[in-house]
This record gives sequence, structure tokens and C-alpha cells, in this order.
Amino acid sequence: MRKEKDHRNRIPLYAKILLGMGLGIGFGFLAMALHWDDFVHDWVAPFGTVFMRLLKLIAVPLVLVSLILGVVSLKDIRNLSRIGLKTILIYVCTTIIAVSIGLTMVSLIKPGRVFPKDKQTEFMERFQQTVAEREAQMQQVQDDSPLQFVVDMVPENLFQALGDNSKMLQIIFFALLFGVALIVVGPSKVPSVVRFFQQLDLVLLKIIDFIMAFAPIGVFALMAALIVDYAGDVGIISALGMYALTVVLALAVIIFLVYPTILRVFSKKKLGQFFHAVFPVQMLAFSTSSSAATLPLTLERTQKHLGVSEEVSSFVLPVGVTINMDGTSCYQAVAAVFLAQVIGLDLTFSQMLLILATATISSIGTPGIPGGSIVMLMIVLDSVGIPIEGLALILGIDRPLDMLRTVVNVTGDTTVACIVDDTK
Repeated sequence: MRKEKDHRNRIPLYAKILLGMGLGIGFGFLAMALHWDDFVHDWVAPFGTVFMRLLKLIAVPLVLVSLILGVVSLKDIRNLSRIGLKTILIYVCTTIIAVSIGLTMVSLIKPGRVFPKDKQTEFMERFQQTVAEREAQMQQVQDDSPLQFVVDMVPENLFQALGDNSKMLQIIFFALLFGVALIVVGPSKVPSVVRFFQQLDLVLLKIIDFIMAFAPIGVFALMAALIVDYAGDVGIISALGMYALTVVLALAVIIFLVYPTILRVFSKKKLGQFFHAVFPVQMLAFSTSSSAATLPLTLERTQKHLGVSEEVSSFVLPVGVTINMDGTSCYQAVAAVFLAQVIGLDLTFSQMLLILATATISSIGTPGIPGGSIVMLMIVLDSVGIPIEGLALILGIDRPLDMLRTVVNVTGDTTVACIVDDTK
């Protein structure tokens, strides 16, 4: 009885992270007033650095294992080839639309331009070497063949790619190749291989649990150091507020305009019926920030309250948890362009297209768990030469945005299930 009571009284992770953010901001202003700058830099900021390193540490194995298992899960396409092809096509299309909305919104609002000009220069100088290296790489790509990016996606040495976080696209290529090979060979013929990746996935997800348990401390340190570094400049707070508003507006367009339009055109479901059925799923997604944790309820509401057949829902929804991340991909586009605006890096049209492609591809490997999208955002940032250290600027307010992203993700899964069922 005591254990059940302790479990009920346990503070949820999102509340701890929000608390860490608030305390970090408060401590930063206190340290600024008491001139504890050196103390914060020497004894507080390192915990933020450790948190960032933990995120980088898990990025490569998480992408590799998640994508392999995601591809292997599509083995049912042999029995549901028509449904499977339609499902994947719709998921990819909605993801592209979501990224495009994110890019459009952030380009129109320009939240990064609100960032103070003097602090912008300071921020850019901090990462000047990294920016210069990435710009040189992009210039080299532009000077090479138009198909050089295709060549660069194929690794010469897998282990060399695994040892470099900037080679994420090469890792994605290998994961897709390996997953397709497993399907062709037949998972039943190599059950030990599939079981190995499934068990490894469980271990990696538990490691992420450990990392996210440390997140409140890491966010506290990052926010405290951020406030001290920029002397509590109101302009920074305004910029972060504009960034959050941009993300929220983009997600709102997807959930209240894009999905209803798609349903009206391709499905027989009434909008009132749809949102009434999906509302409990959205609330669970909001509170857990996990598409995977929401899946059982999503299946139940989709089948019983929307009348989607078990054949369709049992295939479309689990696949959606793995490869459909509309909210996440939209957020990645906004975050990438926002950070580019902050450091004064003008993105070309080709770089925007690269963000579109990379955000779409990387969203497939985003695990349906809290904090998973932060890891994948590094892929997008690396693809266009934005230093991933810039994540320190947005991590503090990521948690509430993560909750909203998950709501969009599960709503998108249900939307596609309705469309596939009504058009089969």
C-alpha cells in the first residue's frame, strides 16, 4: 500500500524539468545579482555540459537501432502490401507538409532576429570555429557534383561513421540497408539477430530514461549558465518566447488546419466525431510525451470510437509510432532555422531543402519517448552546419514543446489510420 502511495505521489518528469528550468533561471538572476559568475561557470555549468555529452553519446546507437527495428517492423507489408505502401506514402507526405509549415512559419516570423544583436555577435563568436568548419564543408559540397550529397550518404567505413556524430546520414543509410536485408532474408530465419536489436533497443531506451532523469539538473545548469552568460538580458527571454510561439503556431496549423482538411477530402469521418474520439489520446500524449506509451489507448479509441478496422489500425498505428513524427519534424525545422538566425547564419534555399529532407528522414528514427526528438535534432543541425552546442539555448523550454509535439504526432497517426481505412 505504501508503494502504491509513493508511486502516486511521485513528481512526473516534465514537472521536474520545468522546475529545474524555473530554478535555473532564478538561480541565474540571483548569481548575477551576487556576482557569482565564476561559481556558476566553474561549479554549475559543467553539469549542463555533462547533460549535452550524454545526449551526444546516445545519438548514434539510438538512430542505428531505432531505424533497423522500424524497417523490420514493416515485414507485414508482405501480407498488407497495398495498405503498407499507402500508409508509408501518406506518412511521408504529411511529414513533408509539416516540415514545410515549420520552415514557412519560422521564415515569416523570424524569432531569431529578436535575439539581441550584441549578444548575437557574442554567441556567434563562441561557436565561430564550428560555424566556419561547417560553412567550408557546405561550400565544398556546392563546388562538387550536384549528386555529391548522394555519394556522401554512403559510408566507406561503418565504424568510422559510427565514431562521428556528424555522419548521421551515413548511419541512417546503413540502418535502412541492414533493415531491408533482414526483411529479404526473413526475420524468422535470423531470429537471434532481430532479438538482439530488440533487446539492445530496450537497453538504449533505459539509458535514455537515465539521461532524462538527469535532465532537470542539466536544464538547471544550462539555464543558470545561460542567464549569467547573457546577464539576464530581456532580449534573450523575448527571443525564446518568440521561438516557442512560432513552434506552437506551426503545430496549431497542422492539427487544426492540415489534418481536418485531409480528413474532409479523403475520409468519411466527421470532424466532431474524430476530435471527440482522439481527445483522450491527446491528453495522455500531452502528459507522457510518449507516442509509444499512448499506443494502447490510440488503438482502442481508433477501433471503438472511429470504427477503423482492426486489420488497418493494428498495422498503421504501430508503424506510425516509429515513422510518423509530424510534430517532431515541424519542430526540428523551426529550431534549426531559429538557431541559424541567432548566430547570424543565412541559410540558402538549397540548405532549406536539405533541412526538409533531413528532418523528414531523421523523424523516422525518432523514438516515441520523452526527449527522443532532441537527439534527432542534432542530425538536422549538423546537416546545414549549425553547431549543436546551440541546443543549450532551447533545451530549457523544450519540455512543454515536446508535450505539444507528441499531441500532434498521435493525432497524425489516427488521421492516417482513418484515411487508409476509408480508402482501402
